[in-house]
Amino acid sequence: MSDSIQSTGNAEVAGTAPDADLLTQTAIAVGAAGSVLRERFGGVVRYRTREELMSALAANDDAALDVLRPRLERLRPEAGWVEEELAGGALPPGEWWVVDPAEGNVNHLHGLPEWGVTATLVRDNQPVLTAVHLPLTGETYTALAGGGAYLDGRPLHVSETTDLGLSLVATSQARPDEDESITQRIGSSITAMLSDALVVRTSVPATLHLLNVAAGRIDAFWQFAGARADLLPGALLVAEAGGRISDAEGRPWTPASESLLAAAPGVHTDAVATLSR
Repeated sequence: MSDSIQSTGNAEVAGTAPDADLLTQTAIAVGAAGSVLRERFGGVVRYRTREELMSALAANDDAALDVLRPRLERLRPEAGWVEEELAGGALPPGEWWVVDPAEGNVNHLHGLPEWGVTATLVRDNQPVLTAVHLPLTGETYTALAGGGAYLDGRPLHVSETTDLGLSLVATSQARPDEDESITQRIGSSITAMLSDALVVRTSVPATLHLLNVAAGRIDAFWQFAGARADLLPGALLVAEAGGRISDAEGRPWTPASESLLAAAPGVHTDAVATLSR
């Protein structure tokens, strides 16, 4: 695992369920919330203003949260709840639920299939467990710190490739209204990777790219900036699947880092070199 994403074992806290049992229940919760979003999925949702867009996004979030939040709060009553899914940076000490009730929400509104539901329990700024459900395929990805990463119970392993020049890599933008310096950095990094990697994919959301890194389908993913809910689930999955997690310059990654790189061990060093140009 990454030096910055550390195993916390299968701890039992204050008489609550051990983490492995808690993960099972978390996976059920994201699946239930995903069913709500699947029922709402269909044609393109039209909007004419930013206000109408935000209202449509919020309606999806609220519908999923109505199912997800009470279930997770019953599982861990003492855990804090991150209210803003786009927030970043370190969390206060203790346990926190970091969720994205409609990861890839804008895709959902446009009738695109790349969206899901995520829930991650963070303990003292370390992700302990995560569950990601993709309602259109019925797949559920899970990871437990120190316990591996799985797709519907089957172990996940990152790619064994050692040649960035033969690699499929991916990136994503953190949010629509990003700072100009970050958008320029994104553009430069894509140009660099177009020279050094085999194929570059650019799309949202970040979580789905990170699932593919954990499953060995994509060899590396990077992103500048980003929210905890975008990056924590995939970071834990990749780490538990044997991948390397750092920032884009190869330093240990935390939720307060300004970038993230998740890669197969065999291409991590070369990816850092490309992104550092």
